[in-house]
Order: sequence, then C-alpha cells, then structure tokens
Amino acid sequence: MSIPSPGVHFGDDFRARVLARRVNELAAERSSFLASLPLPDVDAALAELDYAYDVLHADGIILLSNVTGLYPGEPSWEPLWRALNERSAQVLLHPTSPPQWRQVALDRPRALIEFPFDIARAVTDLTLTGVLTRHPDIRFTISHGDLLGCLADRIDESALWKNFTYTDCCR
Repeated sequence: MSIPSPGVHFGDDFRARVLARRVNELAAERSSFLASLPLPDVDAALAELDYAYDVLHADGIILLSNVTGLYPGEPSWEPLWRALNERSAQVLLHPTSPPQWRQVALDRPRALIEFPFDIARAVTDLTLTGVLTRHPDIRFTISHGDLLGCLADRIDESALWKNFTYTDCCR
C-alpha cells in the first residue's frame, strides 16, 4: 500500500508532515506499506523515515518523480539519500506531473504522456547527479518507466540499471 501522485505535499510543509504521518499510520494498520515522506522538507522527511521504519515497520518508501518541481538529484536531499542507503531501503519511484505540465500536456491525460516523461527525467537526474553511484544500496522500483528503455543508450546504463527494477503498477 502506498500513496502515489500527488503525494502528501500541497504547498504547506506543516500540513505535509501531518498528512504523511496520518497516511503512514493508517497504512501500517492495514497491511505492508511504503511510507510517504513530507518532501521537500528534508528534516521532516528524515524524521518520518525513522518513524516509519522503526515504529511502523514500513517495507520501504514511495517517492515522486518531482516534488514542487524539485527532482531527486536535488543537492539538499543528500541527507535523505544517505539515510536510505544506510537502511538499504526499497524505494518505489512513482511519477507525478512535471512543473508547468499544463503548458506541454496538450490537454492529453497526464498519466498517458507526462508520467513516462517525468519518471525518465527523475531517473536521469538520479544518474547524472551521482545519487546512484554515491548510494548503491538503495533498491529502486520504477512505475510507468516504459520510456526508459528507449533512453538507456543515452544515459550511463551501468549506473541506471544496477539499482532499478521496473514495474508497471497500472497495467
């Protein structure tokens, strides 16, 4: 069980912390789950990560392809990547709409076009910023990653595919 797009952050860090805690506690009562983190507030995300793993016994976490326009290679997220690597965490990377999606979506369903492109953007960002190299013990699962196969020869394949497995949770 996990909370995919649009996640728990709707513009207010405090409310994102409260919502993440609430959905994680509810999910923990029902089944195995992937915890939501109140990014982009890294300190709150680290606190929720500890609570989700140590108290609620989360099976991993879910991260969106971008949060408020920040992609996973964002330098301020480095403490989160370190903490996830120390736990050999399972991370489901799920797409969401990119910033300014209305300008490029052509009135098409976002999940049809924007999700595959945004997940490719996020995976490329993780690769090119060195997150995958610095934190090799994080295990990623990607949803909506069909486009990545077409781009693999354009990015460093060894860094890209070493940490990732692909699943299409919507088929």
